[in-house]
Amino acid sequence: MKSYLFAACMLFLVMSCSSDDDVTVPQCAKPTNVSASAVTFESATISWNDNNASSYTVEFGLSGFTIGSGTTSNTNENSIVLSGLTANTSYDVYIKSNCSTTNTSMYTNTFTVTTAAPLVVPQFMPNLSELNLFTGDLENLTPSPYAFVYDLNTPLFTDYAYKHRVIALPPGTTMDYVDNGFPDFPDNTVIAKSFYYFNDERNESLGKKLIETRILIKVAGEWELGNYKWNEAQTDAILDNTTGTVPVTYINASGNTQNVNYVIPSANQCFDCHNNENIVTPIGPKLRTMNFDNQLQDFIDAGYLSNLTDPNTVTVLPNWEDDSYTLEQRARAYFDVNCAHCHSDGGFCQFQTLLRLTYETPFEDSYIFESKDEIDTRMETFNPPYTMPLIGTTMVHDEGYALIRSYLSTLE
Repeated sequence: MKSYLFAACMLFLVMSCSSDDDVTVPQCAKPTNVSASAVTFESATISWNDNNASSYTVEFGLSGFTIGSGTTSNTNENSIVLSGLTANTSYDVYIKSNCSTTNTSMYTNTFTVTTAAPLVVPQFMPNLSELNLFTGDLENLTPSPYAFVYDLNTPLFTDYAYKHRVIALPPGTTMDYVDNGFPDFPDNTVIAKSFYYFNDERNESLGKKLIETRILIKVAGEWELGNYKWNEAQTDAILDNTTGTVPVTYINASGNTQNVNYVIPSANQCFDCHNNENIVTPIGPKLRTMNFDNQLQDFIDAGYLSNLTDPNTVTVLPNWEDDSYTLEQRARAYFDVNCAHCHSDGGFCQFQTLLRLTYETPFEDSYIFESKDEIDTRMETFNPPYTMPLIGTTMVHDEGYALIRSYLSTLE
């Protein structure tokens, strides 16, 4: 009898364990093919393959964060926009599928997205770093992705200082070709020029000393100017529109030690040169002054310059050091960059003298011949306020003066 009862119980247990209600549910699958798109300085869209889950949980945080301590969001879609992010910062993202309230997947492997650099700020902020013109260590002058470097075929002389020139255009805009002169810059364009000396010109890897960064910003159709003075640590520059003197010692390319008392002009002095008909204007970035080494074509290809298909239609301001040009062409180019912003119609000296020194001015209208003796005496020594140019230098430009003197000696 006992044997019968034991067998009956075992049969009951077997039948119970094989109930049709006991169904095995597959493990919810992890999302796959995670990707990022539309990455800006403050947001990013994260997408993944849809595996028919009822919802997804996304957790993100600064790169290296521990799961459970990040920001969590749920979505019914196979993508999500992460917003409120910090510019130029890496974030780790994890995603899991929710097939039901009791069946969720493991998190995906770490997916990292890095936000874009911050937009350039077209305002005169207290510190140069706050304009976002440069990325990384400020002293390296690495342009923001929203800015680009430009150069001039014949640059202005400033006591043998080097210059680093940058233009930042608002996203989605371009410079528009008008003629051989200045392009039409959109509002909120920022133009910057930083002045510096290499510690040893024979070895640039030994570093440099940054002195000042001059800024032009176009606001509501008009240019505004300001000046930033670099701190001694070379970590930032401070908005300061007063004049100042910075002692500089460096070794030139010939191995000789040079001492310069570099004078930073005030904003009012800058206006004297950047003044045309009492309106602030740029000086350097004319298309004919930038038209060398394929630079204009590079601007077109990069989407910085519009309305111009063939840079060969733009004239070229000669490089004053290029012997392939005539002596007159070289001298007139030197006059144009160093002197013509004042000695032109509408310039600071328009009523003080008839001298007109823009490159395009015909010789017979320039009054160079009539003024040749005065030009020579005003350039041969540094004797303020008689010396020319009036501001921006503290010494004679020996090579430039030699060129001009050679040219003037041919005028009989």
